[in-house]
Amino acid sequence: MKIAIGNDRQGLLLKKDLLTWLRENGHEVTDVGTNEDVPCDYPIFAERVANLVSSGECERGVVICATGVGISIAANKVAGIRCGLAYDDEVTRLMRQHNDANIIAFGQKLMSTEDAKRRLKIFLDTDFSGGYHQERINLISQIEEKQRGMKR
Repeated sequence: MKIAIGNDRQGLLLKKDLLTWLRENGHEVTDVGTNEDVPCDYPIFAERVANLVSSGECERGVVICATGVGISIAANKVAGIRCGLAYDDEVTRLMRQHNDANIIAFGQKLMSTEDAKRRLKIFLDTDFSGGYHQERINLISQIEEKQRGMKR
C-alpha cells in the first residue's frame, strides 16, 4: 500500500519507528517531513499528507504530533480527508469500518511505539464496511461541497 507520513518535531521519534515498521511490512512510504528536531508548524505537514491522500497518489496517510489533535484538525481541512485520532484499538478499527478514515493521527507524547504500531496495523488491515455508513460519508462530502460553494 502507498502511504504518506508527516509530522512536526514532537512526532519525529515515533515517525522514525513507524517508517521502519511500514517498510518492513512491504509498504511504499512517502515521507513529507519534518526530519529535523527544530520548531516547525504541524499544519504544513498535515496538508502535505492530506493532499497526497486526497489526490489518490497515496492510499492512506499517517500524521503525528505531540497529541495528534492539532495535526488531525489540520489534515481534516483538506476535502476528501477523514482523519481520526487513534487513541484506542477499538476506535481505530471503527474509524476504518464506519468512517472510512483515510488518515490516522498519533500523539507521540500519549502512546507507546508498540501501541502506535498495533493501531497502525489495525488501520491498514481494516476495511470500510459500507452499507448505511456510506450514506454518512456522502453527507460529509456534501458538507465539503457546500463549503467549496461558499468560498466562490
